[in-house]
Amino acid sequence: MTAIDRAPDLLTVTVESAPARVGCPTCGTVAEAHSRRAVRLVDAPCFDTPVVLLWRKRRYRCREDACAVRTFTEQAPDLARPRGLLTTRAARWAIRAIRSEHASVQGVARQLGVRWRTVWSAVKPILAAAADDETRFAGVSTLGVDEHVWHHVSTKAPEHGGRGPKELTGMVDLSTDENGQVRARLLDLVQGRTRAAYANWLEERGEHFKAGVDVATLDPFHGYKSAIEEELGDATAVLDAFHVVALGTRCVDEVRRRVQQSTTGHRGRKGDPLYGIQNILRAGAENLTDKQRARIERAFAANETHEAVDLTWQCAQQLRTAYKHADKTEGRKIAERIVATFPSCPIPEIARLGRTLRKWKEAFLAYFTTGATNGGTEAINGLIELHRRIARGLTNFENYRLRMLLIGGGLNL
Repeated sequence: MTAIDRAPDLLTVTVESAPARVGCPTCGTVAEAHSRRAVRLVDAPCFDTPVVLLWRKRRYRCREDACAVRTFTEQAPDLARPRGLLTTRAARWAIRAIRSEHASVQGVARQLGVRWRTVWSAVKPILAAAADDETRFAGVSTLGVDEHVWHHVSTKAPEHGGRGPKELTGMVDLSTDENGQVRARLLDLVQGRTRAAYANWLEERGEHFKAGVDVATLDPFHGYKSAIEEELGDATAVLDAFHVVALGTRCVDEVRRRVQQSTTGHRGRKGDPLYGIQNILRAGAENLTDKQRARIERAFAANETHEAVDLTWQCAQQLRTAYKHADKTEGRKIAERIVATFPSCPIPEIARLGRTLRKWKEAFLAYFTTGATNGGTEAINGLIELHRRIARGLTNFENYRLRMLLIGGGLNL
């Protein structure tokens, strides 16, 4: 460091390397000093002030007449990558801010005193190199999969002015660490919500990766189930508890609306018994207060046709009870009774749910053996949704993928 200039809104630091013998990068001949040129680099902020490094780079001349290189400039990879505008430290600072502080790229750029493109051009090569590192897939024994919507515009291919499929398939490592805690981390995002999207990704990982996966969790989508059967034949497929309970809750909503319409001739209005309990019917019975229980009982007793809603609600609570039971063996017995009895229920919505669970019987009951859920996958989806809002949306899939791999913990950085 040779000089410091402190302005109200900028800190400028002039630096240069210590004198040393330097060899020509082509022939190795000891070069002689030729000149200097000042290179402006943006560094990590200091004292809440943007920082600029003026690096007085040394230029050298090769003494070997037969060498094709006449002059060359010193390089310092630890300071900045060639032709980079940010220092390596500033790029790493930006990555930490995005990942740990949930900062937007634009917000980071504002703190550095540069533009969005300048920050991303420095960060992207680091993220891309980490994403290409296949060692980050090592040790995955429990694999989760789920989809999410990343845009709501044209599904035309990018070369035709669109962004491609609206839905992405995300793969999440749900393996446990030495303390028994699930280490949910996003492994990858691929375009589309299809069997092929998931199966192709698994095939790309290779036989060693697939052989290490013992449990694969999923939502009730046959495309993912087919991919697991094709590529992870030895793994146990587990239907996610959250989605199963959500199916039961949806049945309650559907029956409540149907009975509401048939008894009143209109959608729910203030004062209608069933409309007044629509929200608490979605809660678990164990979480209800005495006042809420009394409201439910009064609503069910208000009309004899409300008995169908009562029965549907009890069926949905059975699903919760199976998953909530402290003894998974007893929980499995409840689940087996559900599979055996729901398909013959006189309420069509519950009968339909029963048929669905009967088709997924093995994956449904596998939870009570493995205890695996897609909860970590849903948590990662929550982070993705958060950063998509922070970024006000991302139009480029590869940028979106790298950004989400960063915040999802899928990169070895």
